[in-house]
This record gives sequence, C-alpha cells and structure tokens, in this order.
Amino acid sequence: MEINKILISQSEPLDRTPYNALEEKYGLKIDFKPFFLIEPLTSREFRSQRINIPDYTAIVFSARHTIDAFFKLCEELRVKVPDTMKYFCTTEAVAMYLQKHIVYRKRKIFYGNGSPQSVIDQIGPKHKDEKFLITTSGSGHIDAITRLFEDASLSFSTAVFVKSVPQDLSAVDIHSYDMVVFYNPADVKSLKENYPDFTVGDIKFVTYGKQIVSAMEEAGLPIEIKGPTPQAPSVAKAIDLYLASKK
Repeated sequence: MEINKILISQSEPLDRTPYNALEEKYGLKIDFKPFFLIEPLTSREFRSQRINIPDYTAIVFSARHTIDAFFKLCEELRVKVPDTMKYFCTTEAVAMYLQKHIVYRKRKIFYGNGSPQSVIDQIGPKHKDEKFLITTSGSGHIDAITRLFEDASLSFSTAVFVKSVPQDLSAVDIHSYDMVVFYNPADVKSLKENYPDFTVGDIKFVTYGKQIVSAMEEAGLPIEIKGPTPQAPSVAKAIDLYLASKK
C-alpha cells in the first residue's frame, strides 16, 4: 500500500524541517492534530488521593506541565510550599522551568540526565532521609522510578497532578490517512472515545516510546513501525527508513 497522507497526534512543531523534507522526498501530506490535552486536576480531584503536600520534604518532577499543576493546586488549596522543600527533576530543562514559580537560586534543586536512575543518583546518601512525593500524570507508567525508590529504601508516595482530556476529533476523517503516529496511551483512549466503531482497515500505525506499545497491544491495534531505535531516534527518521525500504 502506498503512503500518501500521515497524521501525527501532536501539535505542529516549531521546527517542521524534518517533516517538510519527508513531504518533498516522498510526495506526502503530513498533518498534526493533538489527540488529547493535559489539564491540571481540580482541587477536589486531587483531594480524593488523600495526599497532604506539607507532609513531604522533597518532590520529584519529570514534566513541566506537572510543575504548573503542582503550584496551581498549592495555591487553590492554600498550601504554602516551604523554602526548605527540595526539588529533584529528571532533566535540567525540567529543573530550569521551576524558575516560573520559585526563585531558583534560593532553592535546593537537583536534576538528572533523563533516566530514573539519575534521580536516585542525585538523591544519594545525602538526601536519603527526605520524604519524597513523586508527581505523575496518571496516564503513564512510573514503575521504573518507584521500583528504584523501593530498592533504595526511600520513603515516598506518588500523586497524580494532571489528567489527559481527549480532544474532539469529529472533524478528522481518520480513514483518509494511510499512517497515524501515536506517542502516548492517551492517544489510544482518545481514538476509542472519538471513534467507538473504529476499524483499522489499511491504516499503518507508528508508535514512539515504550508506554504506547503496551496500550496499543491491549487495544488490539497493530504496530507497523516502533521507535525510537538506534537507527531511527526520531519519528521523522523512522518514517523515512520505512518508506525507503518500500521503494
């Protein structure tokens, strides 16, 4: 089957160069449409988890939208985050985003290289006695980091701060696309909600990341291309290699 039209379940990137190159090279049309939005939990939704933020002395962040949700909920719940709170972030980019809400240079902020293990390394023996709150989105799996916290005998709890809200895709003719790219389990949820009678037909699915693979398998959706790989670290490269192999 010839691939002519591709739908990518994200907002159009600021740098569209790799996709423009694909369109020109293969005569494609590539559209971008987020299948879901990330929204902070309401204070009522958060309270149902029975998490008392002042009980914790350190917080773990892995995403910027979770940082926004955390401080928004603290304001709504009238929780004053103490100056002594320690922040552990998965990457430097996430850590730097804290500047939006706190005076960065006056806080104890640590960051890793993107891996769960790097967070544990930052904690080390020096911070092992803290009581940690690991922030999550609810849609992803955090087994890797919680398992490492357990192995290190650290005191921690997890709490959801944001939720995935499916977008209205009624204006999108899903079967007009030959290929659809998914990144997040919430993409699958949105697909089901928007197209309750969905059938795969001739659509080829591309997945990026480990979490989406299990969600696709549970939904019985076939995967044509899985990424990232050493040969294809990006979606654009994965599609390029696939289409080249079909020539």
